[in-house]
Formats: sequence, structure tokens, C-alpha cells
Amino acid sequence: MDILKSIAVWFIGIVYMLLFFPLTFIIWFLVLPFDSQRRVIHWILNWQSRILVWLLPIWTIRIEGREKGLLDSPCVIISNHQSILDILLINCLRYRLKWISKIENMKLPVLGWYLKMAGYIVIDRGNPESKEEMMDKSFRCLKDETSIMMFPEGTRSPDCEIGFFKRGAFQLAINAQVPILPIVLDGSGGILPKHGLIFTTGHKIRIKVFDPVKPGSFNTDDPDILSQNFGNFMKKALEDLRSGK
Repeated sequence: MDILKSIAVWFIGIVYMLLFFPLTFIIWFLVLPFDSQRRVIHWILNWQSRILVWLLPIWTIRIEGREKGLLDSPCVIISNHQSILDILLINCLRYRLKWISKIENMKLPVLGWYLKMAGYIVIDRGNPESKEEMMDKSFRCLKDETSIMMFPEGTRSPDCEIGFFKRGAFQLAINAQVPILPIVLDGSGGILPKHGLIFTTGHKIRIKVFDPVKPGSFNTDDPDILSQNFGNFMKKALEDLRSGK
């Protein structure tokens, strides 16, 4: 049954992207002179993600606290990372943001084209200069009232538990003096194994948005301490989520 549903999922996903790409490209071209922040394309991708998530017959999704991210000011948004599908799921929150995307994603056909049209920020994780450029671009986006979305773990968790948080997101929040908005999600890790092609079904996804933490509540200017504090908080929040709290 999972194989048949996987065929259906791949078919729906590929056809969906191919059908919507020409329309998205035309809109991108038309608004390009007036939309330097690529907010129109990001808005379109959010709604395309929401529709695709609704079409796929492999999960049920419960979102809590979306309103907490509807802020008047930009913030650094962080989430744990269980699956490549997390990007699709978080887009369903429909926040105004820029994703930080690894350079490998930009090289993928169709998906990479979408990411470039949206003007998302690229990072080459093995290149220190690329990391500095990413931080500079992210800082400028925050000053232009656009939030930044990061996975502090840097990569997908191998066991669906929350791993070590890198310092970049927290250094950015300290430098820009903007809030940090924590998101905890669970249930996506078992849907599609890393490097696998077969989707498993019947998963219950939960996405919970927590109250933003303002710079005045950081109680430290050390990004390493801040990353550890948020890591501990989100590990406890994941435990509570799994226990039904």
C-alpha cells in the first residue's frame, strides 16, 4: 500500500510543480521591477505549499499558535528539523520570511528555480566567506522588515530528536536585536527516509509555534549560551508535544 501511495505522491508532487511553474515564472517576471524583496513569489509559494499539503494523502496536520508569529516586527524563526518535508510544512504557516537554503538545493531542477525566484538566501556550508555573506544578507533582510527562517541543527535529525544547535541564528538575533520565534514540529521524520523514495503513510504531524522571545529576555550576549538555552527549551517542548501537552 505504501508503494502505491508513494507513486501517487510523487506523481501529484511532480505534476503540481510542473503545472504551477510557468504561472509562477510569469508572475515573477511581471513583478520583478516592483518587488525587490520577492514577497509576491514567497506568498505564492506559501499558498502552493498549503494546497500541496492538503492534496497529499499521507498525513494529518495540526497547527497550534500560528497567530504568535504574526508580528509587527521581523524576527529570527527557528525550528527543529526532522525531514526534507519540513520546509513544505512550515510554509503552511504563511509567514513573511526568507529561507536560508544550502547551495545544493539551488542546483536542483524546478525546486532550485523556485528558490531563486523567491530570492532566498544561499549558504555554502563548507565556505566561511559564504557564511559571512549569508549573515550580512540576513541582517539586511531583518532591517527591511523580513524575518529569517533557519534550522539551527543545520541538517535533518537522524532519529527525530533535537540535536546540537549551531550559533548562527542566535548571533543574528543578537546583532539585529530582533526576537526569536521558536517552532517545534513532530511526526515528519518517518515519512520519507533520507535518500529514500518510499513514503510511509498515516502520520500525525504537529506544529507548535511558541511565544516570541524578545532581545531583552535573552539575558546574554553570548550566542553559544543562547543556542544552548533554546536547545534545552525546545527539547522539553518536543517531549511535552509527544506526551499530549
